[in-house]
Amino acid sequence: LEADVAVALDHIGRLTGRRFGDPSKLLLVSVRSGARASMPGMMDTVLNLGLNDETVEALAADSGDARFAYDSYRRFIQMYSDVVMGLDHEVFEEILEDQKGGLGHELDTELSAIEWQGVIALYKAKVEEELGKPFPQDPNEQLWGAIGAVFSSWMNNRAITYRRLHDIPESWGTAVNVQAMVFGNMGETSATGVAFTRNPSTGEKMLYGEFLVNAQGEDVVAGIRTPQNITEAARIAAGSDKPSLQKLMPEAFQSFVTISDRLEKHYRDMQDLEFTIERGKLWMLQTRSGKRTAKAALKIAVEMARDKLISKEEGVARIDPASL
Repeated sequence: LEADVAVALDHIGRLTGRRFGDPSKLLLVSVRSGARASMPGMMDTVLNLGLNDETVEALAADSGDARFAYDSYRRFIQMYSDVVMGLDHEVFEEILEDQKGGLGHELDTELSAIEWQGVIALYKAKVEEELGKPFPQDPNEQLWGAIGAVFSSWMNNRAITYRRLHDIPESWGTAVNVQAMVFGNMGETSATGVAFTRNPSTGEKMLYGEFLVNAQGEDVVAGIRTPQNITEAARIAAGSDKPSLQKLMPEAFQSFVTISDRLEKHYRDMQDLEFTIERGKLWMLQTRSGKRTAKAALKIAVEMARDKLISKEEGVARIDPASL
């Protein structure tokens, strides 16, 4: 497996013009699960992997934004310590809340680069205090720690319970995906979000989802900030005064509409999408068939059969009779 991962990382490096662990051509990665069946929120993920005390300075220089670099590093320490080292994320949340209170800040986005450096020092000290060892600085050690943790998360309690509820065989196991990082926390022209190609409650054919500006994936579901609507129609329906993605980043939104439609037609099913916008450019992180209500399943099957994306027989087979 080590040889396969090394070859694949070299391939990513050639595609991006970067090299994992090399501060002069810094490649950072995410480590995610790739389970055969969709298990949203059940498996572990690590973002910003490859950051350490040296490479964070390279990221600051490369991006021209020290605040972004140190924000990314503190996120990595928090996530890696939780997922890989077993130190509860609430320990870090308490440190961060104490620091924000002392500095007079309400939002994470208000902290400066220097203030994030102070948070990082406290995070690292807490890791050493609780675990008796320093936070790992070697990118390869970080990588294999994360790969092992994501494989192991197949057997965490929430994943086991989810599989039991949804009749997913334990023997299937999970793949682990290592992806080049793109950043939604690179300022006001960056964002991250989740969306469905159709409304999962009603089945209506319209993009349905939410996003956050200057954020990374976990922020959208953490409840720390209020997400914004993807479409202008959804914003109006929700009575929100925050701009939609359609209004705020029209070019990225149009790309998202085109790609989401293409993905739905390719997979012939409603898609559950994760995306990041880095300095105005859209990147798709993940797609999978989306969970839906019985009402939505019926409407989607009928409309897809009508539009000849699927046969009538397949449409009928997609409906669980017990749900009607």
